[in-house]
This record gives sequence, structure tokens and C-alpha cells, in this order.
Amino acid sequence: MPDPAPPEGPGPSLPAPRVPPDAPPSSAAPPEGRPPGGPDGGPSPEADPAPRAPAEVPAPASTPAGAPGPAAPAVGPSAEVALPEPPPATDLPLVPVAVGGLALLVAFVAARVLRRRAPAVDEGPGADGAPPPARGGFFAGLARSREALLGRWAAGGTVGDARFEALEEALIAADVGARTATELVDAVRKLGREVSVDALRRALRSELRARVGAPAPLASREDGPLVILVVGVNGSGKTTTIGKLAARYVAEGHKVMLAAGDTFRAGAIEQLRVWAGRAQAQIVASQEGADPAAVIFDAMQAARARGCSVVICDTAGRLQAQSTLMDELAKVVRVMKKADPTAPHEVLLVLDGTMGQNALSQARIFKSVVGVTGVALTKLDGTAKGGVVVAVRAETGLPVKLVGLGEGVADLRDFDPDAFVDALLGPDGAEPPRSP
Repeated sequence: MPDPAPPEGPGPSLPAPRVPPDAPPSSAAPPEGRPPGGPDGGPSPEADPAPRAPAEVPAPASTPAGAPGPAAPAVGPSAEVALPEPPPATDLPLVPVAVGGLALLVAFVAARVLRRRAPAVDEGPGADGAPPPARGGFFAGLARSREALLGRWAAGGTVGDARFEALEEALIAADVGARTATELVDAVRKLGREVSVDALRRALRSELRARVGAPAPLASREDGPLVILVVGVNGSGKTTTIGKLAARYVAEGHKVMLAAGDTFRAGAIEQLRVWAGRAQAQIVASQEGADPAAVIFDAMQAARARGCSVVICDTAGRLQAQSTLMDELAKVVRVMKKADPTAPHEVLLVLDGTMGQNALSQARIFKSVVGVTGVALTKLDGTAKGGVVVAVRAETGLPVKLVGLGEGVADLRDFDPDAFVDALLGPDGAEPPRSP
């Protein structure tokens, strides 16, 4: 049987809710956290002239617990009560927040990547194709050698024979060589015991400059590819020197071919590939254990076919006392002459500047086997023995053509005798530093 229609007026009274015997009177204050009036936010039963119990309407599931709901009209038990719906979840700004967070994350990652790659910017060619300026040059690169030499020299005082003895010890400690150091001190001793520091420095500068020799640039060629053979022992910085030299030639507008002739050392081929990519040079390589002479021969043929103007050939590092490996190096030179009878046009010996007098032994042996034409001294910025430049020239007759004064590409510099001597002795008029 259907429910009867509700009569006009305030409507029928609903049965009163059951109240426990020990319940407090209805006039008590509402519990904390509940709004005044009925439990559903409507008028209080005490204020209604016709008291009746409010209709019990369950709150929708999305209404937060404890929050007052909207007032419900007094209707019968079977009537539906229309309540306002909660705001949809899509009204919350979730999409903009997510997009903003993603943008911040991308910006953070990009900043980290750019910061890590920043040093590489000043290691490559500049925007105009020229190498960027080196960081500090000779004076900064030879700082340790200069401080050590002048500090030992200052220990002998400013007058008398003691300072000549201190100067000789300082030159030997800088790896100028015992014989060369004695010759230098004997030359400046002629000025007398009372000579001033400035006069002594000028005389020493002149003697050093005479022993270092004139500048010796790398070879050049106009009628075909310039072939440079690079030799040296493992750990001298040979492959790194090749990469920096290739970057310089590319910056000057040359097409450069690298020959991965070091087929013995693990990782040497891959290291040269990395340098070829960084310098934008071409490369001919084979697998480890291949015949290095064949690899270099193929590189020379490919360079001529592709119009390359410079070929730089890497070789396996070997000790000067290993006669078998030195014979293998002589074979490489013979095979190179089959591809070009005038090759190699430059044989560059890479020496570790920190090795001191041991570098002289290497220079003598390599010179006798492959006819070294010039020396590249590396790592001079990390040693106090920069005087080895003087020793190499004075005791082997080989010109120093390149020096490594740092880790950047532009820190491989043409050897400048004047700048070297000035950096080793300090500027004119400066007093040697006092020993602590």
C-alpha cells in the first residue's frame, strides 16, 4: 500500500527518540565540536513550538566526519532529501601542481648537467675556430719549480760564496743536471762575491737562455699530408698529447687523421677514439693485438685519399730498455716510408716532466732508434723539476717543441724559451723568497 500524501502544514509529528533514563536533560549545552541546534544543523527542538525529533538522514560518504551538514527539511520517512554534492575532485589544482613540479625537476637536472660540462667549454676550440687562451701560461705552470729554486737559492743569503753554493744546489734539485748546474754557477761566479741579487739574476737568465736554444716549431708540409710519429713510454701523457695536438690543428683549419698504432695497451684505441671525437678528427683503428705498422700504413693511405693535411700516429708505449719493442718501433718507421718515402716528417718524443733525469735516458735511446726530431715535455705544472727542460736541450741536443702546463687543450703550448726562463727565475727586480 502506498504511503499517504503528506498533509499541508508543518507535517505530522515523528515519534520521539528513545532517551536513556540516565541521559542529561535536553537543555544541556551541545557537545564540543557540534554546532548549536539540531544534530543536522537545523533548528533546535527546544526552539520549535511543536517539538519533534529531527529526521535522521545519513550523510554522504564524501562528507568529512564531524562537519555540520546542510539543514534537512521536515519530511516524512519515505521522502528523499536533496543534499548539495561536495565539490568534485577535478576542481583541485592537481594538474598545474604536477606540471610545475615536473618543470622544477627538469630545471634542476639541466643545471647539474651544465655545471658538470662547464669545464669542457674552455678546453675545446673557441667560437672563432681559434684555441682559447691557456689558464695562466708559463708563469703559472712553472710556479712550483720557481718557488723551489728561488727558495733554495735564498737560503744562501745575499752576499758571499754561500749563495753560489746554494744556487748550485737549487739548480741540481730542479733537475737542470749536475754538469749543467756547475757550468751555470761557474759562469755567474765570475761576477764576484759582492755582486747584487739583480745582477746575479740577469747573468743567470742570460746563461740559461743560451743553453735552452732558439724556438723550434713543429715541422710543416705543403705538398702532402704532414705525418707526425709520436713515441714515448707508458704513462708519459702520449695519447693525451696527440689529442690536444689534433684539436689544435683542427682549430687551425686542417683535416686531421689519427692512426691508432698503440694496439698493445688495453683501452688505448678507445681512448684515442674519444679524443678523435672531441677534436673532430678522423681515425683509423683496428682491434687490439693488430700489427701497428699495418694500422699506420692504412691511416696514411686513407689520409691521402680523403684529403687530410695532417696525420698523427700513436704508438705503443715501451721502455727504452726493451730491445724487442724498440725494434718493433723501427719496423713501423720502415713501413711508413713505403707509403711516403719522406715520412715521418716529425718524430715527437713525449717525456714526463716529473721523471727528471730518467727522461734524459729515454731521450737518448729513442733518438738513436727512430731519429727523434723534437720533445714534448708534459706535466710541468705538477712538478718542481722544471729545470729538466734545460737538461734535455743541453745534454741530448734535442729541441723542446711543446710543453704541457695544465689539463686543458690550450695548455699544450709551443715552447717559448724567453717565457720559460722568465717563469723559472721570476721577474727582474724581485728578491728571492726567504726561507722560513
